[in-house]
Amino acid sequence: QVQLVESGGDSVQAGGSLRLSCAAFGYTYSPVCLAWFRQVSGNEREGVAMIQTGGGGTWYADSVKGRFTISRDSSKNTLFLHMNSLKPEDTAKYYCAASYNRFCSGDSALRYNYWGQGTQVTVSS
Repeated sequence: QVQLVESGGDSVQAGGSLRLSCAAFGYTYSPVCLAWFRQVSGNEREGVAMIQTGGGGTWYADSVKGRFTISRDSSKNTLFLHMNSLKPEDTAKYYCAASYNRFCSGDSALRYNYWGQGTQVTVSS
């Protein structure tokens, strides 16, 4: 059973930076893609960034392009989200997700098979 555990969420001021981590346990083989989503209470889960484990291709939501970077350390089964120039509208609970679907999608939560419990990011103005 795959288990994903996020960490690194915090409260920061606008313009600040954070690095989220997601440690994965229980892989029998590597997922096709890994992603970060975020959700504000009452809203749908929104795709933020995605990375393909095979070719390393990435995708970013327009709202975070140029500010966020997704990366992974495959030797440690850990996924990262480096967040710079944070804005109050980035406030949300951030989730990492793993997909074994053949085609990767950064913005379709339905394609992801495993989810972490989430870590809260709060950005104040």
